[in-house]
Amino acid sequence: MKQSAGILPFQKNGKLKLYLVHMGGPFWKKKQRSWSIAKGEVEEGEDLLTAAVREFHEETGQTIDGKFLPLGEVKTSGKKIYVWAVEATPSAKITSNTFPLEWPPKSGHVVDFPEVDKAAWFDIDEAKRVLVKSQLPFLERLEKEVG
Repeated sequence: MKQSAGILPFQKNGKLKLYLVHMGGPFWKKKQRSWSIAKGEVEEGEDLLTAAVREFHEETGQTIDGKFLPLGEVKTSGKKIYVWAVEATPSAKITSNTFPLEWPPKSGHVVDFPEVDKAAWFDIDEAKRVLVKSQLPFLERLEKEVG
């Protein structure tokens, strides 16, 4: 089963605020629930937290450190996602890796799209409205941990 690992930065100044990334590429452009925790695939034999930190850097161009709080795993169709939260203040200005995709489909034209096309801070209620549904358990777990 494939594994993904990610980092969920948060701030707790009164109301809980979360740092999410918007998934790049044409499929997510107009979907309401198109925001995600910065995450990506774990390489063979790679430590999960190491993969999460690497993926955060690949998707945002930023390094992140601090006291990582494990939020466990969520199983989706064919994948396990592991997430750690960390109190941090990464910038919404990002530089993301890209991926090639034939676009439009069956055109023979390959376009490079960013894995992530933007990042933003959301209060917890707004994050619950925009985050892809499969990742919602991580927000609920963080809320229980930090209030």
